[in-house]
Amino acid sequence: MNKWPAEVTIKEVGPRDGLQNETDFIKTEDKIGWINLLSKTGLSYIEVTSFVNPKWIPQLADALEVASKIEKVPGITYAALVPNLKGLEGAMAANVDEVAVFMSASETHNRKNINKSIDETFPVLKEVVGEAKKAGKTVRGYVSTVFGCPYEGTVAIEEVIKVSESLFEMGIDELSLGDTIGVANPRQVQEVLAQLFKRFAKEKLAMHFHNTHGMALANVLASLEMGITTFDSSLGGLGGCPYAPGASGNLATDDLLTMLDGMGISTGVQREKLTKAALFIQEKMDRKLNCHYLQAFNPSRCPVNGGGA
Repeated sequence: MNKWPAEVTIKEVGPRDGLQNETDFIKTEDKIGWINLLSKTGLSYIEVTSFVNPKWIPQLADALEVASKIEKVPGITYAALVPNLKGLEGAMAANVDEVAVFMSASETHNRKNINKSIDETFPVLKEVVGEAKKAGKTVRGYVSTVFGCPYEGTVAIEEVIKVSESLFEMGIDELSLGDTIGVANPRQVQEVLAQLFKRFAKEKLAMHFHNTHGMALANVLASLEMGITTFDSSLGGLGGCPYAPGASGNLATDDLLTMLDGMGISTGVQREKLTKAALFIQEKMDRKLNCHYLQAFNPSRCPVNGGGA
């Protein structure tokens, strides 16, 4: 009999990772309204935007306005992705609670995503982490392509360890391990974690799964068995990486909550309020979101404020 954790932390990345791939611009006021609804769900962490060059991610060109105008709720960490010191300036101006830096474990994806080699990326991120910590912010690190790269295929565990060690040495507080193109399987997840646990505390690690092959929840289960209790997810399964061909949506927050609730694992997230937020962004995007919970959702059987969004 598996000993499951009593609690799991869900880190909602939809407003950033979920929207960054969308070609039709979502109105700024709708992004703000969506985040405000998410703030009422019981989530303790929301990644609200990314302060990257708008040329690369046009959808998030309104990062400063969104991050500045949301209604912040005490007890919730509002985070933003930051690529460099210029991006950090924007994040500081918006007074985000946490800064997230990112890089890849594979050389080719790192060049496509950041336009730098892995070795060239380290000093840039070291500056960002250092300045953010001086300002009293917590810092999160993302490592992409941990379980496979769209350009190079298999990624050696030694490369994952090298990047992870460098990020921890810079002073990050938590590391999120990304299955950028959704190719991981439960056995691989456990084998990778077993190697990483030899060097890093499991409490400092989070998992970021994509659902390209429908394996995200299975990989969450494998991670839970290994003692991981923090997972990134995106409401409705929104998202993907613009620089990773074939990277479809993220693990859906709705589906993750369904599984954890069914297992008796506490998250603090309220289903009805989460569904209200999902229906809101679904209406604004004018298409059905691709997660199992919403596909099966029937307002007449499971009303949310009278069945409306």
